[in-house]
Amino acid sequence: MTIRVVVADDQELVRAGFAMILAAQPGIEVVAESGDGFEAVGAARAHRPDVVLLDIRMPGMDGIEAARIICAETACRVIMLTTFGQDGYLFDALRAGASGFLLKDVRRDDLVHAVRMVAAGDSLLAPSVTRTLIAAFTSGAVVPPPRTERLDVLTARERETLRLLGCGLSNAEIAAALVVSEHTVKTHVSNILTKLGLRDRVQAVIAAYETGMVIPGRFTD
Repeated sequence: MTIRVVVADDQELVRAGFAMILAAQPGIEVVAESGDGFEAVGAARAHRPDVVLLDIRMPGMDGIEAARIICAETACRVIMLTTFGQDGYLFDALRAGASGFLLKDVRRDDLVHAVRMVAAGDSLLAPSVTRTLIAAFTSGAVVPPPRTERLDVLTARERETLRLLGCGLSNAEIAAALVVSEHTVKTHVSNILTKLGLRDRVQAVIAAYETGMVIPGRFTD
């Protein structure tokens, strides 16, 4: 199955470079290129791609607002691109629905891998971005007021699974902690995403912090 991609960046050389790399890969088709957020939203609406690569900083409509619209209106999955490893827009981008976050100096193979992973339903963050995310939460820099009412739709076991997701555990580690099979964990994770209206595990981690399931600075009880 061909992965359809839209590339949006206000720098023509960067945009063309990413498009050329992706278009040369088997099973990937670049269906449109966009120079700003408005064009990116229009391309997503018109072409319904599987993945949209969005530069965060673009004129007119920035990448975060474009991601918010694209994720709300379509099933497209978004990968945000930035020049900076500790971009202050990281949390806004993830809350807008982004499933991936990569630096623009990403290696060719890593870019292709990211597109394939996100298209398959996974989420992906550059290692430096992951460190930024975890450091901000564990330092207490990002501590939104708990919104525990969101959890009312979850069963007790789903809540525990969400807490462990927020602690950064893999499915295998969660299975060991709960003494259940990985298949059961996958079912719990799927139910959590569906009930809370989340797109992927990245948003589940954010939800775990936002609802007070995980306390910044403490990954285990």
